[in-house]
Amino acid sequence: MVKIILQIGLLYLIFLIGSWIQKSLNLFIPGSIIGMFLLFVMLMTGIFKQGWIEKGSILLIKYLPLLFLPVTVGIISFPELLNIKGIQLIFVILISTALVMISTGMLSQRLLRKRRYENE
Repeated sequence: MVKIILQIGLLYLIFLIGSWIQKSLNLFIPGSIIGMFLLFVMLMTGIFKQGWIEKGSILLIKYLPLLFLPVTVGIISFPELLNIKGIQLIFVILISTALVMISTGMLSQRLLRKRRYENE
């Protein structure tokens, strides 16, 4: 349990570093995205080991839908957002979700085919 708490703390520290970079350089990109990019670069270069955050990140992903509940309740608290602009927003969300699902499926199929050819 302590290991998971430390791993989540490490992920939070990377988030804080990304937020600090965003505020220091006055960037329009959110600090969380900068932190994710930093984590990605550190994982790809080997500076950061996957095992250092694996169990903590799995736990966070497991409970990710629970983290969206406050956002949903917040949106419901402002029904004026769901007027005409809300309908446009829902349309954009549906289109973007479909595009993400289609591109993810196509990429997965391509990677599976590539793996099959390499194993043959």
